[in-house]
Amino acid sequence: MASDGSPVRDAREKKKKQKKAEKIRTDRSDVESDAQVEIESLTASGHAALQTGDRTAALQCFKNALKTATKLRERRLQRTCAFNLGAAYVETGKPQKGLDFLSQSQPGERAEQIADLQFNLAMAHEALGDQTQASRHYLQAAQLYRSQGDASAEADTCVKLAQCHLQRKEWTVAAESLQRAADSYKVVGNTTAAAQALMDAGKHMLQSGNCATDDIISVLTDSLEMSANITDHETLGKLLNNVGLSFSQLRLFSEACECFEQALPLVACKPHRLAVVLQNLGAIRNTLGQYEQALRYHREAAALHGSLGCRGAQGQCFSNLGFAQVELGELDEAWESYLHAQQAFRDTDDPSGLWQACEGLGRIKQQMRDPEKAVVYYEDALRLLCKCQEVSSSVQERLVSKLSEALQQKLLLQQQRGPPIQRHVLEQNHNRRQPRMVAVRSDLQQRREMLNGATDGENSHTNFGEKMMSESHQSQELTEQSEYHTALPEANRNLNNMYEKPEVHQQNDSSESSGAHGEVSPTMKPKPVQMNGTHSLAMNAETPPLIQPNRDEATPLMTRLKSRFCTVM
Repeated sequence: MASDGSPVRDAREKKKKQKKAEKIRTDRSDVESDAQVEIESLTASGHAALQTGDRTAALQCFKNALKTATKLRERRLQRTCAFNLGAAYVETGKPQKGLDFLSQSQPGERAEQIADLQFNLAMAHEALGDQTQASRHYLQAAQLYRSQGDASAEADTCVKLAQCHLQRKEWTVAAESLQRAADSYKVVGNTTAAAQALMDAGKHMLQSGNCATDDIISVLTDSLEMSANITDHETLGKLLNNVGLSFSQLRLFSEACECFEQALPLVACKPHRLAVVLQNLGAIRNTLGQYEQALRYHREAAALHGSLGCRGAQGQCFSNLGFAQVELGELDEAWESYLHAQQAFRDTDDPSGLWQACEGLGRIKQQMRDPEKAVVYYEDALRLLCKCQEVSSSVQERLVSKLSEALQQKLLLQQQRGPPIQRHVLEQNHNRRQPRMVAVRSDLQQRREMLNGATDGENSHTNFGEKMMSESHQSQELTEQSEYHTALPEANRNLNNMYEKPEVHQQNDSSESSGAHGEVSPTMKPKPVQMNGTHSLAMNAETPPLIQPNRDEATPLMTRLKSRFCTVM
């Protein structure tokens, strides 16, 4: 009989232990395999939930995947699940939590070499309002995508990088990022996105104020060339309208008119967009002096804006219509148009539009040889001008000059009713020197104090006019200006860049003026572009740059970019 310590027994024990260890390894392998299958399933379910908009379910799936991964010894799998959970938190509006998990997902120096991680970190910082950090991560992500040959991802990232620069009003750098995005979109054959990026780049080059005109024209021309491949009418119509606005800023009015005309049939099925393009066409025709052709566009745009409840934009169209009618000598029709505009601006509480309407009404009264009422309207225009922001001094000087002329005309008519000798002397003096523009104080604040300090009550208009005349007589420097009918007031240049989503505004319940076009409630108050004869087009109340969170006009490129996720293999 073999002893307890015999070799045979030892061999059996060793074999038994080996079988047990092998079984444990097999069981563990089966558990790990099952866990990995479960993680892959949860990850796929999380992606699907995000696609359907079920963010709560998506977060739960990614949380369960990470929880399952922590039971395993595979660190790579754990980091992948943490990455996805962090991206999901950013996607669902919880950037700080997302940042925490993203920071844990790839520890060490290798994290800086992962493009998707840099992209998601940038999105988290952007959502937290840290544009500096966001810009740094987007730039790093774009460089990594380029090194990997992923031109599409690089283009998308450059668009996001441009958005960060726009938030900081870095127009030139934003334009450069968009041009880089356009180049990458061309590489992958996405001509639509390339054309849009170039269009936006040209707009921001204009905003910067320090880009050469030839460079801006080149970018806008490239955008138009790329747009030839756009088959979607809605996208192409919007792009042509926006390029037309940029050409208007460059005072290339014929080119702008061509863009608006090409956009017109493309937006025929979209009433709001059709109204905008019609309004722009009418304003450009006014600028080109083509008043007969402009009348139809003004009337159609005003009617369409009115039917849509866009009372502010309707007022701008009536103001443009009134200007064209005055130029054509149709003073009675122009008077009615300006009254319509005045009521529309009152309904929307728009002092900028109101002063333009008052200027137009004053001009008509002056041409009708009713200087007393012209003085009243010019004084009202000056008071309203003080409520507006960023008004050029040339506009104020023009109104002061017209007020002075109206007061001189009023004085002349009063004296003409006096004795013949006095009338003859006055006529001689009037013919010898009739100033066209009164030299006014350059200090804007002094003028505003004078306007705000005008006497109220029954004699307020007369007192204010006398005060302005007193200043004009005290001034020793008189600047000659062409006759008023050859000038182009700002009412002539009301273009509309609010292509989509006008601001909702509740209209007043009652209409105070018999000249009102009619009541629509509720109404919308777009913020139209003002373009005068000497200054660039102000593209938005904003800015407003092209891209801003929760603003009216978000570029499709901006709105479609999402966080990036890993797929568990």
